[in-house]
Amino acid sequence: MALNLSAVGHKTPELLHTYKWQDVALYALGLGATLDELEFLYEKHGPKVLPTYAVVPTFPVCGKLFEAVGGDLKGVVHGAQRIKLHKNFKPEGTLKTVGEVTAVYDLKRMAETIFSTQTFDEEGDLVCETEWSILYRFDGGFDGPRPPKRERVKAPAVDPDFEFVQPTAPEQAALYRLSGDLNPLHIDPELATEVGFDRPILHGLCTYGIVGRALVQRAAAGEPSRVKELYGQFRRPVWPGDTIVVKGWNEEERLIVNASTKERPEENAFANAYAKIETP
Repeated sequence: MALNLSAVGHKTPELLHTYKWQDVALYALGLGATLDELEFLYEKHGPKVLPTYAVVPTFPVCGKLFEAVGGDLKGVVHGAQRIKLHKNFKPEGTLKTVGEVTAVYDLKRMAETIFSTQTFDEEGDLVCETEWSILYRFDGGFDGPRPPKRERVKAPAVDPDFEFVQPTAPEQAALYRLSGDLNPLHIDPELATEVGFDRPILHGLCTYGIVGRALVQRAAAGEPSRVKELYGQFRRPVWPGDTIVVKGWNEEERLIVNASTKERPEENAFANAYAKIETP
């Protein structure tokens, strides 16, 4: 199916996401959380909710947006992700999310779509916003509009202010997908080979969530409510079993972040990235 350029502006109805503390804990475990982070795993402590949980209520909405855009879904990979947090997530509850296709761009060799979402709680308050850049590897060259120039965020050539190391298990993608990101690229060896990978790759959003955990632990003193924004681009695949290395550099009003792997330290898996952390 060809990309539907007229999908730009398409909006979804409100879709509900009801979750319990077990879903919050499962999400944290999918990102490698350990018993040293008991406040994210144990209902006696809430549990607290990691800020990158913001993507989870949007999965059904993004599914509707994919249907509107069309294209070859076998070639879909994540290009970039942004979240903005406005209110803490409760340990359980029902959230309402609406989404919109805000752009379809022609990158010549591939295509890019931009999805945006807003998620509200039971009181009607805006909890979070997300923006998704989705790359269609097999759908470029349709003589469509090019994307606008975007800010380039470069990691400083000095030692980072913090480093966070997270080993992943061979089963990491199989565990992470239970939170709702069911793209078969991350579980199906035959499909992965068909679309150009030698085996299933780790979800970009799993790497993204690990970056979010690093921010909570190393920059926000364990308080997820202090993480207000996280943006970055997915540059290279991460394989289940890799060890992810997250680095952060303090700037005046934001934190520059970067993630690579111990196995391929010269390759940026997550880059052109920054976070905004609220001061206590």
